Amino acid sequence: MSLGEPLSAEERATYEWQLDVPGFGVEGQRRLRDASVLVSRLGGLGGVVAYELAAAGIGRLVLAHGGDVVPSDLNRQLLMTHEWLGKPRIECATARLLELNPRLRIEAVGENVCERNAERLVAEADVIVDCAPLFEERFLMNREAVRQGKPMVECAMYELEAHVTTIVPGQTPCLACLFPSDPPAWRRRFPVFGAVSGSVGCLAAMEAIKVIAGLGEPLFGRLLCFDTRSMAFHAATIRRREDCRVCGEAGQKGAPAS
Repeated sequence: MSLGEPLSAEERATYEWQLDVPGFGVEGQRRLRDASVLVSRLGGLGGVVAYELAAAGIGRLVLAHGGDVVPSDLNRQLLMTHEWLGKPRIECATARLLELNPRLRIEAVGENVCERNAERLVAEADVIVDCAPLFEERFLMNREAVRQGKPMVECAMYELEAHVTTIVPGQTPCLACLFPSDPPAWRRRFPVFGAVSGSVGCLAAMEAIKVIAGLGEPLFGRLLCFDTRSMAFHAATIRRREDCRVCGEAGQKGAPAS
């Protein structure tokens, strides 16, 4: 990734605390500013990811989320407000993020990831963060991330548990390696606390920052799982499946040329 203009005095003042992090510094900040991240859905998980990336100084966000704000959103969705009930979620989220970081560039897409738009949306970003609740969307982004060679942070939660990993095509397992067959029917609405969504959202945002800035050790080939009921955390080693329908030999033979 080529670096653009030097940091301005305003940028240095805004990000001075994180500029002191060893291994990050001015170069890491410039990498964030020059990068673009796709965040699918801006709910309890994706909203926190987008917020933390905006706060850290990401240059551009591609945001995809359909529908209008409803009362149940306010229980966990950081970017939604009571005053915005009945109006588009994507517009509320965009306004809130620009209040935080007016330098941020946003491509706001008022629809969820689907077969029709997945290829284009993934192509718009350097890194993808999968925050979609439905496997149909998650598999679409995984397929395109592998095909286009884009790293993808994969994160999810249920009840009081959550997990996160980072996928690098050709190096790590992809989402289809973790779920080699279609999971049972999954509902969009499921039990969860907003604090659990927020916790894994912060971790996912940090993974994206690490990948972009070359900082620390991202969760390549590791799945971090935690249970907030007991506060137990563990990281499991995961491996690519040679027979994976997406990143395995069969999947790659059937993939279109990029």
